[in-house]
Amino acid sequence: MPDTITVIRNAHTVIAYDAARGGHAYLRDTDVAFDAAGFVHVGGRYEGPFTAEISGRDRMVMPGLVNVHCHSGEEPVSKSLFEDAGTAALWGQAMYEYSTLIEISDDAVEAALTVMLGDLLRSGVTTFVDIAGPHACWLPVLARSGARAYVAPGFREAAWHVEGSHRLDFRWDAARGRDAFARALETVDAARAHPSGRLGGIVAPAQVETCSPDLLQAAAEAARSRGVPITVHAAQTMAEHEELMRRHGLTAVAYLESLGLLGPDLILGHCIFIDSHAWTRQRTAADLDRLAASGTSVAHCPVTFSRSGMVLQSLGRYRQAGVNVAIGTDSYPFNMLEEMRMAMICARIAGGSVFDVDTAAVFEAATLSGARALGRSDIGRIARGAKADFSLVDLRHPGMQPLYDPLRNLLHCAAERAVDAVYVDGACVMWEDRPTLVDYDGALAELQAVQDFAVRRLPAHDPRGRPATTLAPLSLPVLS
Repeated sequence: MPDTITVIRNAHTVIAYDAARGGHAYLRDTDVAFDAAGFVHVGGRYEGPFTAEISGRDRMVMPGLVNVHCHSGEEPVSKSLFEDAGTAALWGQAMYEYSTLIEISDDAVEAALTVMLGDLLRSGVTTFVDIAGPHACWLPVLARSGARAYVAPGFREAAWHVEGSHRLDFRWDAARGRDAFARALETVDAARAHPSGRLGGIVAPAQVETCSPDLLQAAAEAARSRGVPITVHAAQTMAEHEELMRRHGLTAVAYLESLGLLGPDLILGHCIFIDSHAWTRQRTAADLDRLAASGTSVAHCPVTFSRSGMVLQSLGRYRQAGVNVAIGTDSYPFNMLEEMRMAMICARIAGGSVFDVDTAAVFEAATLSGARALGRSDIGRIARGAKADFSLVDLRHPGMQPLYDPLRNLLHCAAERAVDAVYVDGACVMWEDRPTLVDYDGALAELQAVQDFAVRRLPAHDPRGRPATTLAPLSLPVLS
């Protein structure tokens, strides 16, 4: 209805979708109009009726970022504990030995989820995939936040166990895995039916090595019968790669192909250690062709893995091979713009060239490629008829000055500090660095007590009973 239209008048810059070239382009000194259903006008002067007007002077209108892989749960509580940790015998990866040590109560889950939500919104994310354990507050908090969210309740049959900091074992419980699968499907169905219209569901077997072939295939069948995406962590560590070679003689990508899982509805979490990676022993280069030919997407989350000295080889190479690579934040700091910057840096280092990937390509990965991974053409872009999901970027922010190319300034310098406001379905969900619909500051305050409890409980969850001072020593000594 015309009486619900808002117009952004004389925006300095709009990152608009150019259908002719299938990518983004700058529009200058132009109007954008939208309502709850989507964008109704992009480009030139808007002369139609409206009820609200926003000044676009010294502002850039940017499409909402699409984060295809993040984890709430315990992840926001782990901040500052294990960044310098790792298991040497497992190629320095900290995940197996340390991620299972954090315990938080059911009451604390809501605070952790709210903090993650706030951090994502502050960095311009409007759509995200949250891979976590199902809990009672999940859908209500996501809906209340105003964000566009896909819940991906994880399930698996095997739990990791690190023996003596030198060997990764798997403790299998098929019945428990099947029960978790059934509960996950219930959550996926509930999200799809949610009255907000902004929630979706994804079938998410947790890791390729912790699920049996039968469970992986059952998960794919359940997803495809519902018409929803599938996501699974695969080729994410060398420990996983070696385990799959031991079991099946196949890389993760080849193994999933043999099970019939590869396809345009599958998002592989991380997908770093493919056959052509320098750390692997295969010395072949077939996995990229498998991914490209099948239309399988990759969720690239460089920050978490670069902390452990691991890097995709490389973003530019995957894209040039025709693989749809989207961006995720995985764990903290849940900052999509910083993740995009790291994606660019890691690609140039891994590719050995500044030309491996450019700013436009990384921005595409965080918008159009993410939308493609989710099977959508109405998000991640500013175009008439697309969802009104966007950010307003303050071009007067010191990090954006001096101004020649605003997108380069945003990704290379200013990041979330220049994001003024975020809108989803035409409603403001973040304003002046704070979410508008959830209690972000209250959740932040609560997390300190949650982390204090988790740190006290570390020895109880460590198989070797080590204290926090050993598991997570401070960066510097505390003088008495």
